[in-house]
Amino acid sequence: MPDTIVDLLRHGEPRGGSMYRGNSIDDPLSDKGWQQMWQSVGEYSSWQQIISSPMLRCKEFSELLAGKLSIPVHIENNFKEVGFGSWEGLTREQVKNNNLTEYNNFYSDPVNKRPLEAEDLNSFIQRVTTSYNKIVHDFENQNILIIAHAGVIRAILANTVQAPAMGMYNFKIDNACFSRINANSNNIIFTNQSLINK
Repeated sequence: MPDTIVDLLRHGEPRGGSMYRGNSIDDPLSDKGWQQMWQSVGEYSSWQQIISSPMLRCKEFSELLAGKLSIPVHIENNFKEVGFGSWEGLTREQVKNNNLTEYNNFYSDPVNKRPLEAEDLNSFIQRVTTSYNKIVHDFENQNILIIAHAGVIRAILANTVQAPAMGMYNFKIDNACFSRINANSNNIIFTNQSLINK
């Protein structure tokens, strides 16, 4: 019986460059972001199902890739990025310049020292992992592609290794890079890599 293989792909660079977008700023991919995504997937074509965040930086590419591969795409609302509250739309430099103490507190304890009006991290992890577990059940023994955000991918990886919420931040997730999970054995096969030559 084949294993359930879950590939996790972070979106490419959005228009406007690097900032805290969270789930309230819905920028599409930049030209560079589109190039990153097509280059990242290459000619790989073993997926049977694509699951996407509803946000434009994931959804638009997901729908085009699904059409190219002639496979279904499902939009999963629970795979929206974590909400950053008052930081949304700001760059790291702007947050540091405006409130260095709040910035330092967040990066020393991102679970308990959230930005003002930011989404509770444990609630975020719960919404992501509940949907992830259902998807793994529904598409058992298939190769699934999930196109989502750094926070969503970190939550899934941390859940896979049963790490606490703080463990999310041990995973580096670059634009348009893959992580792969064998859901049957609950093992991370690789993270933050290209699928080229895999």
